Amino acid sequence: MPKSRRAKVFHLTQVNKKTRENKEKLFDNIRECIPNYQHCFVFSVDNMRNNYLKDVRRELDDCRIFFGKTKLTARALGSTPEEAQAPGIDGLTKYISGTVGLLFTNRDPSSITEYLTALSPVDFARAGAVASRTVVVPPGTVYSTAGQVAPENDVPLGQAIEPELRKLGMPTRMVQGRVVCGDEGQIAGYTICKEGEVLDSRQTRLLKLFSVCLSEFRVKVVAYWSAASGEVTEVEAASEEAKGEAMDEDEEKSE
Repeated sequence: MPKSRRAKVFHLTQVNKKTRENKEKLFDNIRECIPNYQHCFVFSVDNMRNNYLKDVRRELDDCRIFFGKTKLTARALGSTPEEAQAPGIDGLTKYISGTVGLLFTNRDPSSITEYLTALSPVDFARAGAVASRTVVVPPGTVYSTAGQVAPENDVPLGQAIEPELRKLGMPTRMVQGRVVCGDEGQIAGYTICKEGEVLDSRQTRLLKLFSVCLSEFRVKVVAYWSAASGEVTEVEAASEEAKGEAMDEDEEKSE
């Protein structure tokens, strides 16, 4: 039977690309902030989560936070002493690389650094993340946290989840109404991931089923500029993970 010409797919979601006007607005907003704030921070983000970043914006509601292409951000500050929008602020541009943002504030730098350093909410890992530790499901009855807590403080995993575990490659079976990992006499258990391993979608799904969080949202202050002195103070080098993430896109795409 021929395909109906009426059978057309209409996408209900629409993503608007950032236009030149958006980029110019970001550029102008950054430049407008420079004379109005005493300090400008460059910070990096590990394991970006928008919901946690929204909490940071609420807590620092008297500050301005910007994310954008690194080349655009650096150009807004001024990459050379001749182009610098304020004395010494061009010293920040060498730190603008990878997943970084700008934070303008009139608060004391130590209070900003202490607040951001103390942030460390954990979340479920996403595919492509690096496992921070090894997770092994012990042989025998499978518990809801995959052996992360003592059996007496845990509960056996529900039967309804067992088919999905098998689809994800975990060797499970039903024994007397309980989900069991491994064959009879097996003592090794099942390793979901190893420390330092890059996780795939199958592993992250298993970790989520067992409520194991391996990702930690962290904001690291890399450096900051102070208007009073015109000096840039380095606080912490950006992590290699943050530097590598989306660097090609930020550095190679045209503005």
